[in-house]
Amino acid sequence: MKRSKHRASKDDGKDEPAILETEDMRMPDPDTISLASVTAVTTNVSNKRSKPDIKIEPSAGRPVDFQVSVTVIEARQLVGLNMDPVVCVEIGDEKKYTSMKESTNCPYYNEYFVFDFHVPPDVMFDKILKVSVIHSKNLLRSGTLVGSFKLDVGTVYTQPEHQFFHKWATLCDPDDITAGCKGYVKCDIAVVAKGDTIKTPHKTNETDEDDIEGNLLLPEDVPAERQWARFYVKIYRAEGLPKMNTSIMANVKKAFIGENKDLVDPYVQVQFAGQKGKTSIQKSSYEPIWNEQIVFTEQFPPLCRRMKVQIRDSDKVNEVAIGTHFIDLRKIANDGDKGFLPTFGPAWVNMYGSTRSYTLMDEYQDLNEGLGEGVSFRARLLISLAVEILDTSSPEVMSSTEVQVEGVPNISDNATGKIEEFFLFGCFLEATMIDRKIGDKPMNFEVTIGNYGSEVDTPTKPKTKKKKGGDGDDEESELIHGSSDEEVDDGGDMTSVSTTPPMKPVITDRNYFHLPYFERKPCIYIKSWWQDQRRRLYNANIMDRIADKLEEGLNDVQEIIKTEKAYPERRLRGVLEELSNGCSTFVTLANNDLNQAGKTKLDRERLKLCMQELENMGQQAKNMRSQVKKSNVKDKIKLAQNFLHKLRFLSEEPQHSVPDIYIWMISNNKRIAYARVPSKDILYSSVDEETGKDCGKVQTIFFKLPGKKSFGPAGWTVQAKTELYLWLGLNRQRKDYLSGLPNGFEENKAVKGPGIQSSPPISLMYTMKQIFQLRVHMYQARSLFAADSTGLSDPFARIFFSTHSQVTEVLNETLCPTWDQLLVFDNVELYGEAGELRDDPPIIVIEIYDQDTVGKADFMGRTFAKPMTKMSDEHYGPPRFPPQLEYYQIYRGNCTAGEMLAAFELLQIGPGGKAELPPIDGPTDIDRGPILPVPIGIRPVLSKYRIEILFWGLRDLKRVNLAQVDRPRVDIECAGKGVQSALIQNYKKNPNFSTLVKWFEVDLPENELLHPPLNIRVVDCRAFGRYTLVGSHAVTSLRKFIYRPSDKSVNNWSAMEEVVIHTEPEQAMKKIETVVKLDSASDAVVKVDMPDDEKGGKGKKKRKKGEEVEEEELDESMLDWWSKYFASIETLKEIIKVQEAEAEEKEDFDSGEGMFDFFRIHLNFLKDSQKKKKKRGKGNKNKAMPGEGAPEKKKQKIGELKMFNRELEYEFDTFEDWLHTFNLYRGKCSDDADVEQNAADEDRLIGKFKGSMCIYKVPVSDDFPREMAFDSNMGMFQNIPHNDPINVLVRVYVVRATELHPADINGKADPYVAIKLGKTEIKDKENYISKQLNPLFGKSFDIEATLPMDSTLTVSIYDWDLVGTDDLIGETKIDLENRFYSKHRATCGVTASYAIHGYNVWRDPMKPTQILAKLCKDGKMDQPQYGPGGRVKVANRVYTGPTEIEDENGLKKQTDEHLALAVLNRWEDIPRIGCKLVPEHVETRPLLNPDKPGMEQGRIELWVDMFPKDMPAPGPALDISPRKPKKFELRVIVWNTDEVVLEDDDIFTGEKSSDIFVRGWLKGQQEDKQDTDVHYHSLTGEGNFNWRFIYPFDYLQAEEKIVISKKESMFSWDETEYKIPARLNLQVWDADHFSADDFLGAIELDLNRFPRGAKTAKQCSIDMVLNEQDMPMVNIFKQKRIKGWWPFVARDENDEMEITGKVEAELHLLTSEEAEKSPVGEGRNEPEPLEKPNRPDTTFLWFISPLKAIRYLICNNYKWLIIKIVVALLLLAMLGLFLYSMPGYMVKKLLGA
Repeated sequence: MKRSKHRASKDDGKDEPAILETEDMRMPDPDTISLASVTAVTTNVSNKRSKPDIKIEPSAGRPVDFQVSVTVIEARQLVGLNMDPVVCVEIGDEKKYTSMKESTNCPYYNEYFVFDFHVPPDVMFDKILKVSVIHSKNLLRSGTLVGSFKLDVGTVYTQPEHQFFHKWATLCDPDDITAGCKGYVKCDIAVVAKGDTIKTPHKTNETDEDDIEGNLLLPEDVPAERQWARFYVKIYRAEGLPKMNTSIMANVKKAFIGENKDLVDPYVQVQFAGQKGKTSIQKSSYEPIWNEQIVFTEQFPPLCRRMKVQIRDSDKVNEVAIGTHFIDLRKIANDGDKGFLPTFGPAWVNMYGSTRSYTLMDEYQDLNEGLGEGVSFRARLLISLAVEILDTSSPEVMSSTEVQVEGVPNISDNATGKIEEFFLFGCFLEATMIDRKIGDKPMNFEVTIGNYGSEVDTPTKPKTKKKKGGDGDDEESELIHGSSDEEVDDGGDMTSVSTTPPMKPVITDRNYFHLPYFERKPCIYIKSWWQDQRRRLYNANIMDRIADKLEEGLNDVQEIIKTEKAYPERRLRGVLEELSNGCSTFVTLANNDLNQAGKTKLDRERLKLCMQELENMGQQAKNMRSQVKKSNVKDKIKLAQNFLHKLRFLSEEPQHSVPDIYIWMISNNKRIAYARVPSKDILYSSVDEETGKDCGKVQTIFFKLPGKKSFGPAGWTVQAKTELYLWLGLNRQRKDYLSGLPNGFEENKAVKGPGIQSSPPISLMYTMKQIFQLRVHMYQARSLFAADSTGLSDPFARIFFSTHSQVTEVLNETLCPTWDQLLVFDNVELYGEAGELRDDPPIIVIEIYDQDTVGKADFMGRTFAKPMTKMSDEHYGPPRFPPQLEYYQIYRGNCTAGEMLAAFELLQIGPGGKAELPPIDGPTDIDRGPILPVPIGIRPVLSKYRIEILFWGLRDLKRVNLAQVDRPRVDIECAGKGVQSALIQNYKKNPNFSTLVKWFEVDLPENELLHPPLNIRVVDCRAFGRYTLVGSHAVTSLRKFIYRPSDKSVNNWSAMEEVVIHTEPEQAMKKIETVVKLDSASDAVVKVDMPDDEKGGKGKKKRKKGEEVEEEELDESMLDWWSKYFASIETLKEIIKVQEAEAEEKEDFDSGEGMFDFFRIHLNFLKDSQKKKKKRGKGNKNKAMPGEGAPEKKKQKIGELKMFNRELEYEFDTFEDWLHTFNLYRGKCSDDADVEQNAADEDRLIGKFKGSMCIYKVPVSDDFPREMAFDSNMGMFQNIPHNDPINVLVRVYVVRATELHPADINGKADPYVAIKLGKTEIKDKENYISKQLNPLFGKSFDIEATLPMDSTLTVSIYDWDLVGTDDLIGETKIDLENRFYSKHRATCGVTASYAIHGYNVWRDPMKPTQILAKLCKDGKMDQPQYGPGGRVKVANRVYTGPTEIEDENGLKKQTDEHLALAVLNRWEDIPRIGCKLVPEHVETRPLLNPDKPGMEQGRIELWVDMFPKDMPAPGPALDISPRKPKKFELRVIVWNTDEVVLEDDDIFTGEKSSDIFVRGWLKGQQEDKQDTDVHYHSLTGEGNFNWRFIYPFDYLQAEEKIVISKKESMFSWDETEYKIPARLNLQVWDADHFSADDFLGAIELDLNRFPRGAKTAKQCSIDMVLNEQDMPMVNIFKQKRIKGWWPFVARDENDEMEITGKVEAELHLLTSEEAEKSPVGEGRNEPEPLEKPNRPDTTFLWFISPLKAIRYLICNNYKWLIIKIVVALLLLAMLGLFLYSMPGYMVKKLLGA
């Protein structure tokens, strides 16, 4: 029905090669390929068209739960002097602040914040997450912004694991973009949606020195240096705005003023990266012209993916959005080598939203905001976008990032393309499945394209033309006269017909109506005018076609694999061949792209990009095709899926052209439901590949409710189903527009005068019709939705085909009905030509309902199918007939709701009537009255099977109808047969069954895939013979329970030769040596390399490396359980690193698997080999020194345990090795959840059945192994333990919890542990940990329990509250019973090494030898034989190992335990009975809270040991209490400073000087800052102090953190413990008397790793701070004492680091005991006072001893000046005297007196 005649022939000619190959593959002789794969291929028409594609409920726009967690760890390199930084994290409108850290440029916070949201995903992902650092914020002032960093939540969500972990965010100042980086904040950001699992990389101490540049918080493909850029959004004009003047105000105005102005005042608002820009408001205009541009300044590439452009109506009362459009920046840019910056337009964007009829309260307003799918066209807007990268160094750049709005010149009219006349034709062939609720009022359909065809406001043609195309008349005449020859001129005034005539619906069945179109099919046609941008849509269509073909092919391949058919690789090769051909077609077609008007830069760039990408893709597909093998099909499918994603991404055209078509179903003038058809899908082109996929074809369209009405159950019902034919093209291409319709009709035109030939028909009369019979073979369904309160349903299926419908029978109380029913639809009339109906028959809709005794049936799900069609002249036989049963996925809304097994055939009734149809031969033995069973050729072939059931017990049964379950029984049913368990007499006393094994025989299909489900039901036997259903479980797949006899040769291992396995660690280390060298984690070597001999002298350089041995020489007594724990965490990290490296290599190269297992085996030797390697590094010098060589042999390695970073059962297949747990459900499924999720729905879970089953064919074959002690009562379940109650001591060790969800207002929690097992409940309330989200508990709890009564252990974390009840933060449940009985021996983990004392002591009451002996006995194997020389033989394997052990006193004893343990650690290698034993471990379990299902509330690390009471008692519990911090005292003597910058000017002399003092602190400025005295008036920057600071502190060596306890505020109830890095801060200040002191410079020394001080002030340079990595580093905890010069640094005006002084200091670290023995005084006080510094006298202030000061001033500086002045004065005096006395003398002389 879907392809026109002439096109089909063209098609076949073009794709010859590709089709031929797949044809060969599909239809060879029936031997090579099974029938079903043929059906898989043919029904895949249905796969593509009707299985997954039809989504009736919209997924977008539904609110979902999100949780964003942000950990702010620390900040570094903040720009600014002596600041008090606070970090603010804001998401949307929510802000959270860290605490303030004083006077530091690198504050350490480690604070955790959680934000919870309940919004639609699109809204969530557009929210901006902003991290900013604020300086000196307090209650009164908001502080000044240092810098901020922003990204949208979507960017985080697209990261692997939805998170950034330990990454550095770069801060910049939005007000000054020329300034560069303002510092870095290290944080973790994770976004979790409901149901996501989070994998937290293992959190431990951050010892690895941070490489900031290498770990920036940016997605992979973003460069580290982001530049600033301007985003110019130009907004030209809009048109087609909806009329908003139906409001009351409009009528009032009209009455008063008498004029009817356009009542909309539009403006455009653009939102991008957290900023908003608005254009001016155009008053009263439906066609506003703005010509403005909005300029954003943002870093490029921006970490915000979408720009939101909105037309809004300005109104004083409520401003509303008229329409919204999102520009996705990834689609308008390309970051490749030949990439381009984001560019867009100028192009029109179409906006869709709510219906156009205006009401005051618009119920679909959300749609206008861009939430959900718009239900009608709103407006279109002409915009363009350009990006310019800024050169921030140039002076004329504006430094602020404020949004600017400027005017732009008008744009020429044809810039967006030439206007063409488009013609849309549609024909409604059928309208069925109309919802009964709509009623039987007359109904019609309205079709619109843009505003054309709309009753409310149809644009008039000439106006549109003028507006868009300049001089209207000329163009119009040109359009008409210049049109193609075939078109007869219709005078240009053909009126559009956009609605079908109203018609009353008729009843189909209880739920649906249909419209009686029968022979007469109504048509619609619309003319519209748009810019001709078809090329964009053509390119998209070609790519869509390639993608559709690829998707269909991949679905085929997966179906072949799923149904285990032969040769999936052949089909995949065919698919890849098709793909590469498709790509080359695209390249040739896209090349023909003529340079038409209105092409934008983006069009050209995208064309280049698509051609390049598709060319590459074609090439890769070709190469891949040759590599496809049976073994790697699955990997190759994954790669092909990537092609598919890329194609879909490329085919989405960001620049719109013709708007989408909307079809509304209108009943009684009310708009009921709509459908939206993208214009590109029905666009015509003369080139076949460019045509839309539904153009000129009949398509099935389902109507849906608009907006929020379609959420939830309301949206699941079909509103209407139409068969609709659509064609859209240029008016002048109109000649073929009817050619795709089913043949055999006459056109029926609207009666008009001349020219009638060319006008389109208003309806079609069909004269040809075919009569068919449809046979529906409904076999069974499984995993259906639970619709009744019992947790079951009474399902029946209703099948719709055309206007017919039938139902199957109702099967009561089941979720897995086997209907086995044939439904025959007789006399189905279908219109159209026979061949088309054969290739593309109409869709069959199958709906499944739950029958209720009262009320109407509940909808349970729906699926779609297409029948196999046989025409009357075809033979009924292979390969197509009879059809095979196939599984169809059932959907309920967007969620899967089970599967249905069925087959469908459509048989044409020829001239001979029904007699010619193939007969229906059902199985004769079944007599079901009028109900026909599925006939023989189609129903599965059955054979006899025996099903054995192991009944173990029932657990955790909740109350049913308020009564407790007392005497339960289990009924098992499969395919109509079944068996009942023994009755449990008293559930409270013993919930286990007395009879363990029962069996029944049943006929099952030979094909395992068709096996029916097995139903487990639990009923409670009440008084008077009443039974109540407690709960049920359906085992949908029996495959894992089918017994497959094992290979005989394996059992006969005794005949094989011996295998010798060396377990001495030495060999293994050597083995792994090579691996460690490859391993990226070998950086760990560096860390230990820091110690340095403090004794000085030349010898030290030589011995520097040697010293490590002493350092590494681990003192047994110092080691505790935590040493082991931290060592194991390191190993885990390294292994994860290696695995990541492996994974990357594996992506590059497919074979990287060998090394993996290698790692797993030698996990525990990794650490050792590193230590060995370090020793290797020492060279041969060590060999010469016997003293050092000796301990090397004996050196103790830290024992390790296994860290599992998830639940233990996850690693060991939930411990269901022989005992399986089946969850029992009761009650209705909730509506909004997936059925899979419903399975996990806590509310419906009513208990658990424990047992197992085994299925095998009877009679049993002879090679069935019978063992000596075969117990016939137990059937297949031999050697399982008895299920009598057993007393157990349960010991729970809780290590710590991480990332708890905050429970208090302050964003923290006060957690404590609560443990519940059976009736025992322990609440460790008094030991709560104050204000901690990562608490360290380190506790063990002992509980006595009796299995099976107490089998579920609940470990919860509560939040302690001073008043009110404590809140549950989260809990985890552990099934102890499965662990206890598991073959993996999960009762007590097996350690890696055996020791009888110390931190690594063996904690199981059974020694390794006893365990090994028991395992061998249980496995019916010979006992282990211990031989001389450290050998043990088990089965055919010989293990070697050490045989000596030391006791506490260091005495050596002989023992076999090491050997036995070596075997246990490799138990999985033992043939037949081997399995991996649970090692000594710590498991990490997620904490969940029933109130917030699916959202992790944190994690807890713990392990559980279980000891049966009938065995010897275990020793005392391990001590894992948290390490107490060790008390230290750090003494810092500040001797001198030098070259300190001079800040002050002298009042008298203008001379530069400084009054220097030094300030220092360790824990925080508030807690323990200490200042030296002031060295006044230093003129050279030299200061002498001889001043001692004393800092006592508590230190955790393992974590390298200082522990401080303090009250958070005055109101805190108790002290909170903080852990901060050990960093000594020294600052130099200039003291001022009357104003604040001036900060001059600072240095921060990390006590674990800081540069060695310089010998002299000269050698001390700024490099010691800037190039730390090149400097020799020291660790004060190893060095104890160090003296030297260090630089003080600060930033200058240009933010460059500069040296502002040097300090000579001495650091001396003592333990508190040493400090007590040799006390010293602070400053220069007793005891051990330092001598007074020898300071020059000028340092005394002049007003203390003015004369002295003046003397100094005068003497020192002005001596020569004074001498000069005195001489000059003398000379002057002499001259004066001379002149004074000269005349008198002259007179005397002259007169000769």
